[in-house]
Amino acid sequence: MRLRCLSKGALLIVSPIVPHNSSVQSATYGLIIRRAWPIILANSATPLLGLADTAVIGRTASIASLGAIALGSLIFSFVYWTFGFLRMGTTGMIAQAVGSGDEVEARAITGRSLLIAIAIGVALILLQVPLFHFALRLLSGSPEVETLTEDYLSIRIWAAPATLSTYTLMGVLIGLGHSRALLATQIFLNALNIALDVILAGYLGMGVTGIGLGTMIAEWATALLALFLTLRILGQRSQDSDPLWSWPMILNTEKIIQMIGVNTNIMIRTFCLLLGFGWFTQQGARLGEITLAANHILLQFINFSSFFLDGIAYTTEALVGAAKGAKNVNVFATIIRKTSILAAATAFLFSLGILWFGPLATNALTNLEPARQAAIATLPFAALYILFSFAAFQLDAIYIGSTRTRDMRNTALITLAIFIAIGWPLTSALANTGLWIAFIVFIIVRATTLGVLYPRLKRSIAGEVAEAKRF
Repeated sequence: MRLRCLSKGALLIVSPIVPHNSSVQSATYGLIIRRAWPIILANSATPLLGLADTAVIGRTASIASLGAIALGSLIFSFVYWTFGFLRMGTTGMIAQAVGSGDEVEARAITGRSLLIAIAIGVALILLQVPLFHFALRLLSGSPEVETLTEDYLSIRIWAAPATLSTYTLMGVLIGLGHSRALLATQIFLNALNIALDVILAGYLGMGVTGIGLGTMIAEWATALLALFLTLRILGQRSQDSDPLWSWPMILNTEKIIQMIGVNTNIMIRTFCLLLGFGWFTQQGARLGEITLAANHILLQFINFSSFFLDGIAYTTEALVGAAKGAKNVNVFATIIRKTSILAAATAFLFSLGILWFGPLATNALTNLEPARQAAIATLPFAALYILFSFAAFQLDAIYIGSTRTRDMRNTALITLAIFIAIGWPLTSALANTGLWIAFIVFIIVRATTLGVLYPRLKRSIAGEVAEAKRF
């Protein structure tokens, strides 16, 4: 797909200008689905990046090179996932600004988020030596693999400001309700990355260096495209005489501190979830290679379902934020009800799918009989996890859209502590069955702790509405 063609497509995406609260007032199932499906496709396309890198290296280079790509990709995935707050925090704040009709603040939020993303990206570049040294010591590959991994890391790290800026711009696009522009950006990233992999690592024989260089170029090009689309959308939405960028507004110290606080809470919450999933994997490894392999297969089913639940959750974030910004309690409640019904139905269908088609899918993923049997025997637990997970996804989305991230931070810390506290005795007593029971409790507690605080969130928003009406 050529950039020119993509830009023309983007013009069709961003051209309508609607009143700031029109989408909030017409929060129908159709609107939710129209916003969610591009996000689902974009999420589903994300794993293609790693698959493309692996396929090209696996056919053109050595086993050590393949191991280097695996380690390097894992390190970047962990680092960038830690800074996922750049997407989440931006979505809620942008949606609230748009809901209140404050387009100037929406542009200022975009500028502030980009400054934070670029600052973090530059910091990662400056700290790359100790960061990668620690990561490689922790993962401990062979000397040849580590040398090749360092080559890959030292090239790709130069795209850190671009990658984190893209996270921010994706949050802006979701908050503005332009999920099709998000999909176009993801398709462009995948297509360019695959093409550069083939040319640099395959045709020119640059190996791991070519993969790192291709990914770096693709990430910078994608950031520029996302910036172009975002600026065009913001420009077309603007109905005031102010410039697109107002530096006094962007550099508002109070607003920057508020944004850092929101993002720090999300980062702590995300880190707790990473630790929880890491502990689950580590406990499975302690139970043996068969259990580790079986759990890995089941986690792929859970990850696949999350593409769909995330699509609904991201849409919920934007609509909830817009309703909060518009000070419309009734629409706020309607959005939560309708998106939750769609999420619950999606989780239910996936749970049934796992029970019915799980054995067939497991057979397609592995021909190792012990791992296959162990995975099939544990399928009901994976189905239960997916069934209960929608509530956690939805409540996360509500709190992100409302920018009540302190509650998310506190409940994540509590949830992680409970998970490990019950996981150890259950795993010791019931092996992998106990581990999965604890894992299901983990997702239930995530939802329950946020659910307990939800009435307080509603009262707080109702209070804001009452205060606004007084003036």
